[in-house]
Formats: sequence, structure tokens, C-alpha cells
Amino acid sequence: MTMRKWIKWFGIALGVVLVLLLAAGTWLWTTKPWIPAIELAEPGAGGQRINQPGLIGNFYPGEGSERRAAVLVLGGSEGGLGGASEAEARLLAKQGFAALAIGYYRLPGQPEKLEDVPLETITRAIDWLKAQPTVDPARIAIMGTSKGAEAALLVASRRADVAAVVAAVPSHVVWQGFDWNFTLVESSSWSEGGKPVPFLPLTPGGFSSDVYTPALAALPQHREAVIPVERIAGPVLLLCGEADSLWPSCPMARAVKTRRDGSGADLQTTLLAYKDAGHFGVGPPLPEGKDVPFMLTVFGGTEQGNIAARKDGWPRTLAFLETALAEPAARKASR
Repeated sequence: MTMRKWIKWFGIALGVVLVLLLAAGTWLWTTKPWIPAIELAEPGAGGQRINQPGLIGNFYPGEGSERRAAVLVLGGSEGGLGGASEAEARLLAKQGFAALAIGYYRLPGQPEKLEDVPLETITRAIDWLKAQPTVDPARIAIMGTSKGAEAALLVASRRADVAAVVAAVPSHVVWQGFDWNFTLVESSSWSEGGKPVPFLPLTPGGFSSDVYTPALAALPQHREAVIPVERIAGPVLLLCGEADSLWPSCPMARAVKTRRDGSGADLQTTLLAYKDAGHFGVGPPLPEGKDVPFMLTVFGGTEQGNIAARKDGWPRTLAFLETALAEPAARKASR
């Protein structure tokens, strides 16, 4: 092949590659496969859809007319009302709790970005639970995962009527918000009374699944972003994976425990840290005999480590809630 023909075919090949790259880029930007689908999970048996102004969720009141303890369930940064939160609410109901799983953004009438999401969405859900005839208003807990755990700790630090908190792969600070479309978000993840809650900015830089660890170095300049967890009078259960690659959930969980332990008050704080688990090593055990979801190890941990952490952590979560939300006489007798 002459030099001229070689250059010609090289140019054609380069053009084809560029066209393919452009097509692939257009497809990626159009479909955005990295964005979690917005779910609005249907309630299971015994559950009912709650769709009121400012409140969208699935509620499990429980059977019988007697009042019982209740748990408010918050999902993570995927938004919507996903199957994971719905499954947790359903399992809690089977243990005798009233349970309400809600969405706080990415549902109709809610923010599309995790930016200045009103804490009132969550406090409204607490107030709604307290008004239900099957709920004991003095025995309500919040259980949140990831960003939901950040919100759970934040709300509980402002509401003395929250009796207990379960914070799975949590944060001890309020973070800057974000958008799944990767557009710039300059404000807080949360708002209160229409104003952004003070937050810790993310550190600009190259692509990394964990953009949070480097940002924590600037925490001394943003002390107001620290969640005042010492104000939570009730017991707190923290669960985390040491191999979490999405954000440093175990160091942040330890920061929560350290702050509460050093408060000078008699605050009950339990930390369950799992060595080989990642961000998805929390929640109910996975069904045996079924294929393991490929997402299980996407944000750290080994397959067996995540499976084992969930198998150990969920029953201990239920035991924690049963003790923390027991009627006063039963709680006193268990000590």
C-alpha cells in the first residue's frame, strides 16, 4: 500500500472512530445511565399509599387497635420512594411496628436535585405519624440510610420527640448538595425554614467515587456543618462498612459516637462497623438461593463481606428498635 492510500484509509478509520465516539457520547448524555431510576414503590400487603401535600409515602399501620411504636424510614441519594425503603418498612411492620417509608426528593412536587431539600418534609411525616390512632406518639424512631441517615441525625437533633435513631452508613456533617445531571449545586443538601442548613463544601478535583474524604480536611473552617448529635436524647444505632468507597461512613460514624460519648450526658450510642462491607453492606439480609445483585459491591466491600454484614446487622437493628421503643415499663424492666 502506498503512503497516499495508507493516509487515506487512516483518515477514514479515524473518522469512523470519531463518529462512534460522538454517537456514544450523545447516547450517554441522552440516556444518562448513571442516574438512578425514580421509583415510587407500591405498598405491599397491609400497606397504604399516603399522598398528601408535602407527604408521599407508604404506611403500614399494623393490625389491631392498640397503639404501637413506629419507625419513619428514609432512603438515600437515589431519591424517590425505592424498593429498598419499602422493603424495610414492610419488614418492620412484620415485627409489630407501625412503619412509614417516605420520599423527600425526586417525586412530584419535590425538589429534582438534592439541593435545599426541606427538613419540613421529614418533620411533617413525624407529625403525621404522631396523629395516627395506631401509633404511640412517644415511641417514634427514624431509620435512614446514607443521605437518609444524614437527614435522620439532623432532624433528630432538632426534635426532642424522636425516641431513637438508626443511621446506616451515615454522615456526621451536613454536605453540599448535588445533582445527578452533574450540574453545579452551590447550596446545602437541606433547608430549614426556607434557608440552607450550614454545610461542608465538596472539594473540587478529579473524578473519584469518594469526593468526601478530602473535603473533611476543611471541616475546621466549617464547624457549623457538624450535626449536633449530642442533642439527640434517645439511643442511636450506627452501622457502617469499613470498605465503603462512596464516602467514609465508618470514620463519620465514629465521629458521631465520639461527639455523643464526649458530651458529658448519659447518651446511649452503639456502633456496628463491618470490616469487609461497603456502602451496600446495610439493610435486610439478601434472600438465600437467589442471584446476588451486581450493585452489592459497586461501592466497596466483598460479596461475602456485604452479605455477612447485612445478615448480622439487620436482626441487631430490630433488637435495638424493640428495646429503644419498648413501653416505659418494659424498658425499665429490661435494664
